[in-house]
Amino acid sequence: MEDLIDFNKCSEKEKQYLLEVVKRDGFVIKYIKNPSVEFQLEAVKQNGWAIEYINNPSVEVQLEAIKQNGYAIQYIQNPSLEIQLEAVKQDGYAIEYIHNPSVEFQLEAVKQNGLAIKYINNPSLEIQLEAIKQTGYAIQYIQNPSVEMQLEAVKQNCWSIEYINNPSIEMQLEAVKQHCWSIEYIKNPSKEVIKVSEMNFIEKMKYFCKE
Repeated sequence: MEDLIDFNKCSEKEKQYLLEVVKRDGFVIKYIKNPSVEFQLEAVKQNGWAIEYINNPSVEVQLEAIKQNGYAIQYIQNPSLEIQLEAVKQDGYAIEYIHNPSVEFQLEAVKQNGLAIKYINNPSLEIQLEAIKQTGYAIQYIQNPSVEMQLEAVKQNCWSIEYINNPSIEMQLEAVKQHCWSIEYIKNPSKEVIKVSEMNFIEKMKYFCKE
C-alpha cells in the first residue's frame, strides 16, 4: 500500500502546495490522510471520481462530485434523493446505480441520455418516447416498439434503422433521405428506396464539388 501524507502533520506551506496539486489532479486525494473539507471539495470539483477515496464525504462534497460526474454516485453510500436527481441530470447513465428510481428520475435520465433507458426496468411509454427524442439509438433497448416509435427513432437518427426489424418503406425512405449510406442497414431495399439513396448521394457530391 502507498505511503499516505498525513494532512494534519503538514506545514501550511506544504498544505498550500498539496492544494495546488489537488486542484490539478483530484485523484491525488487518494494519497492524503485526513484531508480537510477544502481539499475534498477541490478534489471532487476537479474530478468527481475522486470521491471514491474520501471517507464519509459530507453532503456538500457529494453534491460537488455529482455535479462534476454523475456516475460518481456509485461511490456514495445511501445517496439522498437530491443527490440521485442531480446525478441523473448530469449523466443519465447514473440511473444504473439508483435502486427503484421514480418516474421523475427516469425521465431526467433519458432526457440527458436516451441510452440510459438500458438501465430502466419496464419503462413506460412516456419514458420510451423521451428516450427516442433524445437519441434514436435508444430503440435498440425497447422491447416490441410500436411502428410510430420506430419511425420517430429513424427521424431522430437515420442510423437507428440498423436496430429495426423489417422497417417499413416509410422508415427506409426517411433513413436514406437523411443519409444515403444508411441504405447499408436496409435488407432488400425497394427500387424507390435505392433511387432516393442514389439521388441523395448525387446531391451530396454536387455540394462537395462546389467547394
